[in-house]
Amino acid sequence: MATSVGSVHSSSDLVKDYVCFACEGNNLEESADYFCETCMKFFCGKCSYQHDPFYTNHSKYGRKETNKWPLPKKIEDLLLKCDVHKEKKLKMFCEDHCKLCCTDCVLLNHR
Repeated sequence: MATSVGSVHSSSDLVKDYVCFACEGNNLEESADYFCETCMKFFCGKCSYQHDPFYTNHSKYGRKETNKWPLPKKIEDLLLKCDVHKEKKLKMFCEDHCKLCCTDCVLLNHR
């Protein structure tokens, strides 16, 4: 879905923060302008124009309401990766150190 938290202007060549669901399915990388809470999908202006007439009762939030948009899956995955073991996900919590850990870290450092 996305590769960064926060708003990035659509003119950026480096990072798209939220990508349109419909465009992504067609191998296009268009920045999303809206999030449909009912569909749980992001849409650019063009695709939102096609979505809206069919789903008039859906709750839709624009760029001014990104606080109501969910965290993109790629960012969630990035935040859940272990700093030490980059290929591992954080899955456990060490109460002694108050730290999230991957299974390798638990075995090596958090018994």
